[in-house]
Amino acid sequence: MNPTDLSAGPLAGLRVLDLSTMLAGPYGATILGDLGADVIKVESPYGDESRHLGPKRGEERGPYLSLNRSKRDMVLDLQQPDAQAVFKRLAETTDILITNIREPALSKLGLAYEQVRKHKPDIIWIRVTAFGADGPYDGRPGIDFLAQGYTGVLMLNGAPDGEPVRTGFPAVDVMTSLLVSNAALAALRARELTGEGQRIEVSLLDALMHAQASSIGTYLATGDRPKRTGNRSLYFAPSGVYPTRDGKHVVITTPGEKFFAKVCRALDSDWDTDPRFNDINARLANEDELDRVMSEATRRFDREELVAKLVAADVLTAPINDIEEVVKDPQILHNRMIVPVEHPELGRIDVTGIPIRFYGTPVEVRKHPPMQGEHSREVLAELGYTEAEIEALISAGLAADHIELRRQRAERRAKRAAADRS
Repeated sequence: MNPTDLSAGPLAGLRVLDLSTMLAGPYGATILGDLGADVIKVESPYGDESRHLGPKRGEERGPYLSLNRSKRDMVLDLQQPDAQAVFKRLAETTDILITNIREPALSKLGLAYEQVRKHKPDIIWIRVTAFGADGPYDGRPGIDFLAQGYTGVLMLNGAPDGEPVRTGFPAVDVMTSLLVSNAALAALRARELTGEGQRIEVSLLDALMHAQASSIGTYLATGDRPKRTGNRSLYFAPSGVYPTRDGKHVVITTPGEKFFAKVCRALDSDWDTDPRFNDINARLANEDELDRVMSEATRRFDREELVAKLVAADVLTAPINDIEEVVKDPQILHNRMIVPVEHPELGRIDVTGIPIRFYGTPVEVRKHPPMQGEHSREVLAELGYTEAEIEALISAGLAADHIELRRQRAERRAKRAAADRS
């Protein structure tokens, strides 16, 4: 490929191996694929754990489909020593490798940094762990939920007098995926200047500590302990969720006197002249009463009417959308944050879009979430294997394509059914 041809995106011409599972690692690789890199997801015959979790569409699972666009997929059984020769050839063509495999499995599979570096000396090797590459928690299994516990996020989330509550979506994994892609881009820049690749470690724990600069950072600077506030703000009022006549809710928040004045005018009130509410300190001291009168006012309107009225008055407001409303939101659709791709078996599927808009080197979702082993033969051919050699690799169980995996699954189902009948 012409190195200046970036028609496929700013990372066109780069190759990424995604040897990670579940969310943080795979979604980091997805971002690089969105930006134009050739991302090859390398799976075991069992496959990414997300292929086995959640609601199904056809033979595919929702969590896998939602996270793995913009990739090709091959199956390689790295537990078999003879597969290492195939991996060596693949690694030699690679710029970035992403994994989240723990030791000792990492080294047993030949995927530790020093092992991969022998195949490609300037490889950029990125591993995601739960708690860090070393230290007292080294080697422990961990997921998003645990990181929220260790970093105190669970104590900050939820109603002030209620139980700790985790975030309703995998925020830590998503933040970590952004750090994975950020790290990859920074390492590419360093390699461009020095010719050297490097080992990079990213953890869920560190990502969430980084995200809490405003809460933990404030405590470190002032000694003020963060408090659980539910939907309220620690620093200003009103700020919260307010009911509407049709049984729905809106968000209204007022970080400053001018925004409170705008709320008052929009709701035809003179709260800003009331001694209980006429400055931020007074409003915080009388927050229960303020929320009561605010709720009385918002209940006079249906949600859409109220949002339109508040937006017209330049108030900071938003509807609280159900999922069916989110996917039809006009701004979300305008921003192309939901886009269609054509799947060879499922037909059209909609996936979330790319959260960065490039004007010089436009990016787009170009590939559907691949089926397991869908591109095994294609990638092996690109590595120089002949058709006969590819057949031999698949016959030996070192690699597998989508058709062979389907055959194996059908065979296992038939054996189970026969066992159940006997």
